Amino acid sequence: MASSTQSSSLWHKHAIFEKNSIILVIGIIVAIAWGGLVEIVPLFYLKSTIEKVDGVRPYTPLELAGYNIYVREGCYLCHSQMIRPLRDEVERYGHYSLAAESMYDHPFQWGSKRNGPDLARVGGKYSDDWHRDHLRNPRAVVPASIMPSYPWLEKTPLDSTHIGDQMKTLSVVGVPYTQEMIDSAEADLKAQGAGDGKAATALVKRYPKTVVRDLTAEKDGLTELDALVAYLQHLGTQVDFKLYDDKANIR
Repeated sequence: MASSTQSSSLWHKHAIFEKNSIILVIGIIVAIAWGGLVEIVPLFYLKSTIEKVDGVRPYTPLELAGYNIYVREGCYLCHSQMIRPLRDEVERYGHYSLAAESMYDHPFQWGSKRNGPDLARVGGKYSDDWHRDHLRNPRAVVPASIMPSYPWLEKTPLDSTHIGDQMKTLSVVGVPYTQEMIDSAEADLKAQGAGDGKAATALVKRYPKTVVRDLTAEKDGLTELDALVAYLQHLGTQVDFKLYDDKANIR
């Protein structure tokens, strides 16, 4: 009997919302607004919502040029760069992705669908020659591949005219490119692809763990294929994931 009386009392309290649609809408708006504030306001008191991770650095000019080609060709439509913390994904692709690994991507390349494998850890997994053969004709190295061929990349000279301007723009949105990096953009791009000793040393000082290769020995200059391969070989190579695994084991 007491339960019935309590239910009737609660119904009467909510009757105003049930019978008046305008008041119901106002109530919904207030509830959503309050919930939004509870989630959003604390973020203003954080310096960053992304955990700082040792080893993560901005792209070198050559890697950035490769990133531009990767975006231009729509590679993210078939390849993701986000390994979820699920056992089957970790066993197949490697350590799950960290937010910090994408903090300098504008736009990020998490992907929309996986027609091909995730590329978050592809750096160093295959040789440069493998990537070149794969981009020229995917079926030459992966017979069952449904990926289209990109033979024109090898024949298209890399245009680095505006790479410094792009770096300057990215610095406005938080990518830590210094004025020295911006001023040295074209020289650094050529140094990474030509293996020039003194210039390469300066490049590695500005961008730690940069892999320098002599890609111009048998041709006049760098191509779009060179830039794309440099970008792919960089993916997943910045962070020492053994440190995270060791911490997990200690816990």
